[in-house]
Amino acid sequence: MSALPATAPVSFTLDGRTLEALPGETLLQAARRHGVEIPHLCHQDGLRADGNCRACVVEIEGERVLAPSCCRAPTEGMVVHSATGRARRAQRLVLELLASDMPEAPYTLHNELDQWRRKLELGPPRFPARPDVAADASHPAIAVRLDACIQCTRCLRACRETQANDVIGYAARGSQAHIVFDLGDPMGTSSCVGCGECVQACPTGALAPAGGVALEAPDRSVDSVCPYCGVGCQLTYHVKDNRILQVTGRDGPANHGRLCVKGRYGFDYVHHRHRLTKPLIRRADAPRTPELGLDHDDPFRDFREAGWEEALAFAAGGLKAIRDRHGPKALAGFGSAKGSNEEAYLFQKLVRTGFGSNNVDHCTRLCHASSVAALLEMIGSGAVSNPVADVAEADVIVIIGSNTTDNHPVAATFIKNAARAGKTLIVMDPRRTAIARHARHFLQFRPDSDVALLNALMQAVIEQGLVDEAFVRERTEEYAALKAHLAAFTPEAMAPVCGIDADTIREVARVYASAPNAIIFWGMGVSQHVHGTDNSRALISLALISGQIGRPGTGLHPLRGQNNVQGASDVGLIPMVFPDYQRVDNPEARARFEALWGTALDPEPGLTVVEIMHAAKAGEIRGMYVMGENPAMSDPDLAHARAALAGLEHLVVQEIFMTETAWYADVILPASAFPEKSGTFTNTDRRVQLGRAALDPPGAARQDLWIVQEMARRLGLDWNYDGPASVFAELRRAMPSIAGISWERLEREDAVTYPCPSEADPGQPVIFTEEFPRPGGRARLVPAPLRNAAELPDGDYPWVLITGRQLEHWHTGAMTRRATVLDAIEPFPVASLHPEELERLGLRPGEAVTLRSRRGAVTAFARADRGLSPGQVFLPFCYHEAAANLLTHDFLDPVAKIPEFKFCAVRVEPAPGPNAHPDG
Repeated sequence: MSALPATAPVSFTLDGRTLEALPGETLLQAARRHGVEIPHLCHQDGLRADGNCRACVVEIEGERVLAPSCCRAPTEGMVVHSATGRARRAQRLVLELLASDMPEAPYTLHNELDQWRRKLELGPPRFPARPDVAADASHPAIAVRLDACIQCTRCLRACRETQANDVIGYAARGSQAHIVFDLGDPMGTSSCVGCGECVQACPTGALAPAGGVALEAPDRSVDSVCPYCGVGCQLTYHVKDNRILQVTGRDGPANHGRLCVKGRYGFDYVHHRHRLTKPLIRRADAPRTPELGLDHDDPFRDFREAGWEEALAFAAGGLKAIRDRHGPKALAGFGSAKGSNEEAYLFQKLVRTGFGSNNVDHCTRLCHASSVAALLEMIGSGAVSNPVADVAEADVIVIIGSNTTDNHPVAATFIKNAARAGKTLIVMDPRRTAIARHARHFLQFRPDSDVALLNALMQAVIEQGLVDEAFVRERTEEYAALKAHLAAFTPEAMAPVCGIDADTIREVARVYASAPNAIIFWGMGVSQHVHGTDNSRALISLALISGQIGRPGTGLHPLRGQNNVQGASDVGLIPMVFPDYQRVDNPEARARFEALWGTALDPEPGLTVVEIMHAAKAGEIRGMYVMGENPAMSDPDLAHARAALAGLEHLVVQEIFMTETAWYADVILPASAFPEKSGTFTNTDRRVQLGRAALDPPGAARQDLWIVQEMARRLGLDWNYDGPASVFAELRRAMPSIAGISWERLEREDAVTYPCPSEADPGQPVIFTEEFPRPGGRARLVPAPLRNAAELPDGDYPWVLITGRQLEHWHTGAMTRRATVLDAIEPFPVASLHPEELERLGLRPGEAVTLRSRRGAVTAFARADRGLSPGQVFLPFCYHEAAANLLTHDFLDPVAKIPEFKFCAVRVEPAPGPNAHPDG
C-alpha cells in the first residue's frame, strides 16, 4: 500500500545512503535527484505516475512484494534497495520481455528501452517476438509503428492529460491490448491535431516524426523560441548540415515542454525552393497592375537579380528622391511583428529619423489596436495584467471572442487542464469552437452584439449587489456615470439583442463577480469590429466593478496573435507613440527621444495601416518600405489595398518569400527567416525571451538588422550597431520598463517579465496590484454605447462572414503554406457553414462554394461546422487562392483605426462549373 505524499522533507535510506526526499517526491524522483539511477520506462516528468511497466521496482525492507518506485512515496525511516539481486532480476526480466517484442531495426536513436538494457548489460532477448504489427503512415507528421510499442501509456497520458485532446486510447485486454486513435482509426483520419506531444513522450519510437529523422544524429542543438503565435513557447532546433531535422519543446515558462503542430512541425519553410536568396529589381517591361499577377509556380518572372550594392542604392535612392521632392509625409513604413524587438526598434527609428515622419505601423493595427486603445484610456497601460499561467490561480476563467485551441493552442492546454481540475470556464462567442467543450457555461451570442451582452452582464452584477464597492471607491473613477448608462441594459432588454436569455446572463454575472479570483481572456473576435474599442471598454469595466484585477488569478489578458506583436508595439512600431508608449505629441517624450537619437522629430502622430493605404491610393503616400508584412493579403478590401500598392512610385519590400505584397515591389531585399536570427521577442505575457540563430541564411540573403542599417546609411543616418545585443542596449535606455533586463541576463535566464526597472527586480508577472498608471493612480470607467457593425446583412447579402485563422496555418500563410506537414494537413481553402445551410444550398461537404460581397468574390471548398449558426460562414484568411480580405470592408473603429474583419455581409452560393474537391 502506497504512503500518502509527505508534506515536509523526510529522511530514508536508499542503497545504504541516507537521503532526503522533498515534499511530494516519489522514490524514483528522490533517487534521480541524488544521482541514483533506477530503470524506468512508463514514468516521465510532468505525466501522472502510472506504475504499469514495473521496470523501476525496488525492494523495501519489511514488505513482501517489490514496489514501483515511480509511484511510491518515501516515508520517514524507510529502507529501500534498488540494486539487490531480487530487485535487479525483476528489472532485468521486465526489460528483456519488453525487448523481445521490439523490431530488429530501431526507429529512433533515443530508444530508452535500449539505453536501460545497455546500462544493465542485458544481452539478446531469450523470448519469442510477437506477431508483426502493420505500420500506419497516414499522418503527414507522425509515423506510427506499434511493433515498437511497449504499452507504457505515456502517449495516452500526454494526449489526454497534458494536451487534453482525448485522441489516444487503450483498447482490448491481456495480450490483445493496444494503443488506438479515436475508435481505432488511422492516425491521419482521427481527430489528432498533430501537436506531437505523444511523439515527445514515446520512449521507443513507436510514435516518431515522419520521414525517419529520429534516426539522424544532429550536429548541434540550439535553444530558441517559437516563431508563430504570441504564447512564446520555448523550443530546441536539432540541426544537421544547416538544415533543421526536428523540433522539441523546452521547459519554458509559457509552455513547459508543450508545443502545437505549427511549433513542432512548421519549420521546413526555411528550406523551401521559393526562398529569396538574391536581391531582385523589377524588370522595366513588367509594370505593376492592380490585379495580382503573381504566379505562385514561377514567382520571380517579373524581376531580375541584382547585387546588394545596386539593390540598396536603388531601394534607398528611390525613397530619398520622394522625400526630397514631396516631403517626409509622402513616405511610410510597415514593420513586422514576426521579427525581433531589435529589428522593430531600428525600423521605426529609421522611419522617424530617416524618413522624417511617424507614418509607421504594423499588424497590431489589424488585431488588438482597439484593445490597447481601451486599456490605455482606462487603466493607463496596454499590457496584459496577468500571465496565462494564472489560470492555475483562478477560480473562474472567461474566454470571449477567441478560438483559443486554434489560435493559441498551447495556452489552451493549460486552460483545459484548469477546467478539468474543477475551475469554472465560461466561453462566450458567436461560433462554438473546440474550447467550448470544456466550458461550464457557453454563451453563443449573436454576432455584433458584444456590447449588448457585456453591458447586460455588468447591469446584472449591479442589480445582484455584487459590485466590489471598496475597489470601485478606492481604485476607480466615474462609476456613477457608468451605472447610470447601464440602467437601460437590463438582461431582459438585452436578451433579444444578443440571443442569450436573462437568467443565463444573471447566472454568469454572479459566477464571475462573486468568484474569489476570475480572469478574462479575449481575442480578435472582440477587437476586430468598428465597435472593438467599446467591446474592450465593456470588458475592462466588468473586471473593474467586480474587483477582478490586481491579484494573481485575476485580470485582463488580450491574447496576442503574432509571436512578437507585443514587443513590436512596446518598442514603438506604431504611429502615435515612441517606445514604451510615450506619445509623439508629448513635448517631454519627444525631447527625450530627440536627445537619445540626436535629431529633431515629427510632433504629429502618423497614419495607421489602413490610413496609409487610403493615402497611397489618393497619391499622398508615394513611397513605402515594407519589412516582413503582407498587406496585399492581410489588409481589408484587398482590391483597394492592391490598387494602392500598384500606384506607388517606389515600393521596397524586405522579405523571405515572394509574397503577394512583394509582387508589387520595385526592389526586393532577401532577408533572414526566424531560425536564422538572434534577438529578443516579447510574448503575450510581457515575457522577454531570447531567440537564437540555428541556421545560416541561404545564398545572398542577409540579416534584417544588417539590411535596415544599410538602408539607414543610404538615407543619411550614421548607424553602427554591431549586432542585436548593442541594439538591445539602446532599447534599455529608451524603455524604462525593461531597464533591468540585460542581454547577459537573458542569456543566463532565457526569459524575464517586464516591468523590470532594475537588474535586482525579478520581473513583475502581475501588475496593477496597488494602483493604475494613470493620473491619481485610479482606473477610469468608460461607458460603452450600443452600435451596429458598419455593414449589416440584407436581402442581397444575407449572410454574416467571420474571418480568422486555422490551427495549421498562420497569418497570411507565407510561412505555413510552405511548411510541408502543415500544408499537407490543410492544403485547400475551406469555407465553414452549418450543415443545414449546406443542405439548403444543395451542397455536400467538400464541394465548391462561392462567397460574394460588395467588394469581390472567392471560391472555396465547403466544410460542415455545427459550431456556426445558420446564416454565418467562416473563412480563414491564409489562402491566396481564396483571399478572405477580397470580401471584407475597410470601415474602421473610430478610436483605434482597426478594420472590421469579424463582420461583413456576404451571400453564399454553389460555385459554377465542376464542383468536386481536388481529393475527390
